[in-house]
Amino acid sequence: MASEQSLSSKQQSIAPIAAAMALGDMLQLDAALNRGLDAGLTVSDAKEILVQLYAYTGFPRSLNALNQLMKVLDARKQRGIQDPVGREPAPIPTGSELLTLGTANQTKLLGGPVKGPLFEFAPAIDDFLKRHLFGAIFARDNLDWQSRELATVGALAAMPGVESQLLSHIAVSMNVGLTAAQLRQVADALVKAGQADAARRTQAALETHLAGKAK
Repeated sequence: MASEQSLSSKQQSIAPIAAAMALGDMLQLDAALNRGLDAGLTVSDAKEILVQLYAYTGFPRSLNALNQLMKVLDARKQRGIQDPVGREPAPIPTGSELLTLGTANQTKLLGGPVKGPLFEFAPAIDDFLKRHLFGAIFARDNLDWQSRELATVGALAAMPGVESQLLSHIAVSMNVGLTAAQLRQVADALVKAGQADAARRTQAALETHLAGKAK
């Protein structure tokens, strides 16, 4: 878990990994993965970040990124680095129990039940969000929710045109205990990783969210 004011080096490494993956920039991803593993990410952590983000960036980006992670791990082994494997997630429910769990997770993460005309217009996407994203993915306990949100913010910040979703996940990040100071650290980490546009979008979304809360 994050401290009150400062993200750990491991936590700071997550958003740059996610941003590079979302952009499909393998050179940046290679560097970001190495920094993350050096900072304490396990192999399971890194895999889980890249698996989760397929829900936000698509299967092609996820598959390419996982292939790059395999290359990074092979290269590190050749240099004599033995990265800790980490743990696999516990089994998750199936069927109606998964939908119930996903609905509960979504409600907790977003701070209330999610409904509206969009979900009435396309109920399938509502089911997919509840059953799959907030159920099958967020129920996997090998990566905590703060880390999942750091990854999601990093990926969404890297992609133009999804500012409303980024703003939503800034709010979710704070719902799971991340602070404004920590989210500013995310922007700083993105700048240091050469992802200035993602940093700018992160900062802008954070300031918009804070301004809305102040009203």
